[in-house]
Amino acid sequence: MKSLSPPRSAFTLIELLVVITIIALLAAILFPVFARARDQARKTTCLSNLKQIGVAVSLYTSDHDGGYPNTDDPYLWVGKRFRWPIMPYLALGQKQGTDFTNNGGATSILLCPSDILSGDGYDATSYCYSAAFYHTPEQVAQIAIPHLRAALNTPGPGAQCFTQTESDVLTPSQKMMVGEYFNSHEHAAGNPIGFWGTLTTSGGAGPDRGTGARTYVFADGHAAFVVAARQTRTPLDDCPDMLRTAGGVAGSDLR
Repeated sequence: MKSLSPPRSAFTLIELLVVITIIALLAAILFPVFARARDQARKTTCLSNLKQIGVAVSLYTSDHDGGYPNTDDPYLWVGKRFRWPIMPYLALGQKQGTDFTNNGGATSILLCPSDILSGDGYDATSYCYSAAFYHTPEQVAQIAIPHLRAALNTPGPGAQCFTQTESDVLTPSQKMMVGEYFNSHEHAAGNPIGFWGTLTTSGGAGPDRGTGARTYVFADGHAAFVVAARQTRTPLDDCPDMLRTAGGVAGSDLR
């Protein structure tokens, strides 16, 4: 006689909906956690990069009688330019190019993982070098935003460069030396260059100049994550900008 097995039970529609709802709730809870963990890892990497760059600058000053990098180039603050004076003090693998204008030499230490413009030919790195370290405080007091972008085409107070030294820095733990580019990350107003306003030489501070946060390495060598709107001093045109710190290299970038 053939035995009859009990019929196999199947999930009901209600049970399936309950399972789907639970999965959706777990995803809603866990995905933001994963995103925050990823962002924290990127921030940690960026801070580590800047710490190494700070060490490279310190080694440079040790070999140049306490003088900070200065190549007599008013555009030295630009990432693709400031990296070359300190390249001998960075890992050998950072140097992929052979000439000053090469854009292909940017590798891990010079790039922030969150930089949306890391491949841009103009930037070439995620970081910039404060113009206050190769201009006098008197020059910095006169430098406006257009002077930084048109120093040679429209000569201004920053057209000439003068080496500043470690002894000129009065508050090294508060003086930003190298930091993330202002245009490395997205900004609230959809403006790719953030609080610098427009790309024209007459452009002023952009509408989102006080938003966001960035990583910096200070003159004393420590790296920190700074909320620009709340912690950074704003020189001249209410535009947080370490390149034009009030007081120059002797000034403070933190409130």
